[in-house]
Amino acid sequence: MMDSVNLAALTENAARLGMRIQETLHEHTRDLSIARGGASLFDMPDDKNIGRQLEFGSDRERLEAMKRLIALTSKGRNVSNYFPQVVKNVASQDLEIRKLVYIYLLRYAEHEPDLALLSINAFQKDLTDPSPLIRAMALRVLSGIKVPMIGHIVILAIKKCAADPSPHVRKAAALAIPKAHWLDPSQQPTLITVIQSLLQDHSPLSIGSAVIAFESVCPTRLDLLHQQYRRLCRMLVDVDEWGQVNLLNLLLRYARTMLPKPTIAGDAGSESEDLDKDLQLLQSSAEPLFHSRNPAVVLATIRVFYYIGSPSSLCKVVNPLLRIQLISKETERIVLPYISAIVHEYPHFFSSHYARLLVCTNDPQQVKRDKIKILLNLCTTENHQALLREFIDYADDPDDLVVGDAIHAVGQCAQRVPTCARQCISALLAMIRSRNDTIISNAIVVLKLLVQNQLHENPSERESRSQDPLKIITQLAQRIDDIKHPRARACVLWLTGQYCPSGGGGTVIDGIADWAPDVLRKAAKSFIAEDSIVKTQTLTLAAKLFVLCPSDHRLELLCRYVFSLGKYDLSYEVRDRTRMLTSLLSGVLPSVNGPQPENSMGEGVVLRREQVKKVLFEGKAGTADNTSLTVGHNYLIGTLSLVIGKDMHADSFLPEWLEAGIDPALRENKEDTSTAPALRSIASVSSSHPAGTAGITPIVLTPTNSTPTNTARETWKDLDSFYASDSEQSEPESTSDEHRREGGKEEDNHNDSEDDDSDDDGEESGNKSGEEAERWNSSQES
Repeated sequence: MMDSVNLAALTENAARLGMRIQETLHEHTRDLSIARGGASLFDMPDDKNIGRQLEFGSDRERLEAMKRLIALTSKGRNVSNYFPQVVKNVASQDLEIRKLVYIYLLRYAEHEPDLALLSINAFQKDLTDPSPLIRAMALRVLSGIKVPMIGHIVILAIKKCAADPSPHVRKAAALAIPKAHWLDPSQQPTLITVIQSLLQDHSPLSIGSAVIAFESVCPTRLDLLHQQYRRLCRMLVDVDEWGQVNLLNLLLRYARTMLPKPTIAGDAGSESEDLDKDLQLLQSSAEPLFHSRNPAVVLATIRVFYYIGSPSSLCKVVNPLLRIQLISKETERIVLPYISAIVHEYPHFFSSHYARLLVCTNDPQQVKRDKIKILLNLCTTENHQALLREFIDYADDPDDLVVGDAIHAVGQCAQRVPTCARQCISALLAMIRSRNDTIISNAIVVLKLLVQNQLHENPSERESRSQDPLKIITQLAQRIDDIKHPRARACVLWLTGQYCPSGGGGTVIDGIADWAPDVLRKAAKSFIAEDSIVKTQTLTLAAKLFVLCPSDHRLELLCRYVFSLGKYDLSYEVRDRTRMLTSLLSGVLPSVNGPQPENSMGEGVVLRREQVKKVLFEGKAGTADNTSLTVGHNYLIGTLSLVIGKDMHADSFLPEWLEAGIDPALRENKEDTSTAPALRSIASVSSSHPAGTAGITPIVLTPTNSTPTNTARETWKDLDSFYASDSEQSEPESTSDEHRREGGKEEDNHNDSEDDDSDDDGEESGNKSGEEAERWNSSQES
């Protein structure tokens, strides 16, 4: 009996201990977002107790509720119904709760502006908080309340935060300026003054945001950058990454508007580039950004070098472009249009790197097309064999647009490198025997262009070719039944009608090749089922054949049949072409339009056969050029239009060069000139040069104006030894003042007036440094 009682008590105590341990673990793991079942805040369902926790809960419960609200917001849930309860916690003493409240208010203040006005006093109070993070977030929320009536309050807060000692708060002030300008545009002069003060900031953290505010409020006030231009160039490498992008674009606009245009002087053999020193400063300051890990910074730097640099400095953009191309597929999609635009103007920069731009199987469609355009521009006599093999291989791609670009690239290779024309035509003729309609149609279109260009060459050049263009036309005409694509059939019909007289006298019809009437017969047989473009070319072929031999009765009947089909066709374009051709042939075939009314006789102009032949065969004289792969290079580098190939209204413009430029004295800054000698003095101290050496500025930190043997100092390891040595020598220097003056007079006999001034300045600075050392030693002793 006693054993059973003890066992029951032991079991009860074990159960209590287990529950106690579970409660303790749950209490200590709440901050780790571990709930029952291992679920996180993002997996919790909506809880109706959040509002009650925000109003009546403890600080821990309020923090838990705010975390859950932020988690629901990040998942896309609309939790704006908790706005009144959240606003009540804006003045919480817990820093973590206030941060989450500010994040919530930034998200929903625009939707509930009336309720957000209730917390303006708390925001203004937080602007004086000791934490820079709280001050910055308070300004962000205050400027995010888009209510025009608080515009003046936001302006005052911006002016206050713009002079804040923390650069993080000044950055928040700069980002709030565009919002304040949207609230009250009449405050633009005040905001420009704040922007001007922010541009003078020496902290790289806030410069990028100040540039954003400048571009939003006063993008045309480039005069505000005169005295800040050189300092901004030197700060370029220290600015944050996205601030570097905005600052580079701003400096590029300033350079093309305010600086003189670079000129190239000299003969072709010896050219010299005349580049302004401020342009050189911008290039030298931006060049280290080629090694940035952010592709946007690299592309912005390339844009600067492309539009303000000389051709000799433009070669520096090659390796950075090829490097960032391999970062990701998305980056490659953006980088390739940049390479294409540069290759279009300077193909020799990338000619040796064509192997790094070959098409891969897993490339997206647009990437493949961009690479084909780039490789075509890189085609030279040295690499045309390798690139031609690549283009022929790309013709088997499953994408129809890529196939078309590859086949057109083969035709362009024949035009760029005439020695490979035979190989290109053989490849195109082999493509015609393919079973893919896309390959056949594009190959015929390219062959049409090549044949048309070859037939307009000199007879001597035409004889040197191994393949006669007329034989190519004959082969195409004989395969008219196998060609199904409308555009390809239209090309064959046009070639047949245009060059059938060149085939020599036919055995059936004089002056026409034997295969030409048969092509018209086959086209007339399937006229009703053809596309509009094929119908119009069939009508044109009929008119050309009939005007060449109007005496042939069978050809006349075939032409009348084709014109009757076109006269009643459903397409307006086909009917208009029929009406035009029958009117043109009215002098050769009078009854082609049917019986004419008596009162209409004598109206209009009737052309003779020779005139009609001239209109039909010589209306489009000249060679054809395939420019489909070279369109799209008129867009500016760095714009969205260059990437997508279409005009975009939001693209930034590039100002034209100012030939002479403004006065360089406007860019002089007193701060830069005052700090420059100090930097040279520090360098001279570290290098331990003698003060008496010619051309060396005297050391400012130590007395000068003595002989080199007396001024040779040991290298100090710390400030204590430096000031100790100065204090030891201050007394001998004061007792031997006359000796130094006499020595100075002897040196004055050998030096110019500039050396006198520098010696006097060095003596005064040496006396001052000795006095400062004595004061410092006395303060240390006290």
